[in-house]
Amino acid sequence: MLLGVGAAFAANHVSARIAFDHGASVAASVTVRALTTALILFVLMRFQGVPMALPRGLRAKALVAGVLIAAQSYSLYSAVALIPPALALLVFQTSPMLYVLLTWALGKEAPRWSALPPMIVALIGLAFALDLHWHELAARWTEIGTGVLWALASGISMVIVYYLNANALKPLDNRLRTFVMTAVTAVILGVAGAASDGLTLPRDAVGWTGLALLTGFYCVAMISVFFVIPRVPATTTAALNFEPIAALALAWLVLGHTVTPLQLAGAFVTVGSIAWLGVSKR
Repeated sequence: MLLGVGAAFAANHVSARIAFDHGASVAASVTVRALTTALILFVLMRFQGVPMALPRGLRAKALVAGVLIAAQSYSLYSAVALIPPALALLVFQTSPMLYVLLTWALGKEAPRWSALPPMIVALIGLAFALDLHWHELAARWTEIGTGVLWALASGISMVIVYYLNANALKPLDNRLRTFVMTAVTAVILGVAGAASDGLTLPRDAVGWTGLALLTGFYCVAMISVFFVIPRVPATTTAALNFEPIAALALAWLVLGHTVTPLQLAGAFVTVGSIAWLGVSKR
């Protein structure tokens, strides 16, 4: 089931690329996705009797988390619009490594040598996946650099959200926490997009299909997480790292994106190393 969730998240990003290629803007796509997810979560919480009230002391922190999720969502979709979805997701997947470094820097966790090998191997794998070569580095960076930076910005935003969730927002129910963050995202991107005339919808049926699919896959994946995660051992959640691999396969089937065998090997090395990092911590 976790592999299915990872594949649904991957399908959301591949569908987003279809929507972007057919006229949809990043702001419009994130707004539609976030608004739909927030409404579904609201209905789910009402049905399950989850309290909707936010403790006064956590409201500002929840708002900050929502702003960060808005930045994360916009940045990752901006990356997907510029470079193959799988590459954007591989760069984004470095966020667990950045989170470990943040906890070390803030003194929340003592540095451990066992975390260094998977980090180093993951970065080496990422370099191969991005097809970076010293003799052609400048040309390759000109081609993918902006997309990589957007994906990295998304990962950095997510790292701060991880930290808030693990510390300041830990008392909140996961469903309420996610509802607040997605609702804030919908408001921020909707208002900002409208103010800048950036809420551009798809220009044809293919684009509308992509927009509908990205929203549907994301909602299914997010709702599924709430039911699956509590029912599996903590170490099993490493299966969610399957998302970039699923994106590689889906992008090849749907978008015609191809990678070299060395890039494919690099992707598997990166994903495996990040899973290794998570399992070794436990």
